[in-house]
Amino acid sequence: MAEVKGFKLEAVPDEDERPEPSRLEGQAADALLLALKALSQRALVAAAALFSLLTVAAVFWLALTISANPSIYQIATLGIFSAFVICVNIIVRRR
Repeated sequence: MAEVKGFKLEAVPDEDERPEPSRLEGQAADALLLALKALSQRALVAAAALFSLLTVAAVFWLALTISANPSIYQIATLGIFSAFVICVNIIVRRR
């Protein structure tokens, strides 16, 4: 029969006897929160840039759709919409 050598029992700590978090773990959590804050701020800047891109793309798309046979009313409407988009983008960029 085979003999088991080196077998020993270890005490398992209770749930209430958890070790206190070290200072290094606290610093790691602070660094993670700082990184997430910077990432969320960059996401907001990217969303503002995406808004400007989408509004200018809408004007460009409308200009392409009426370029085949434009009437004076379509050109005037496109000019008014373009001015509106420029004003909205200026307002958004000021914030």
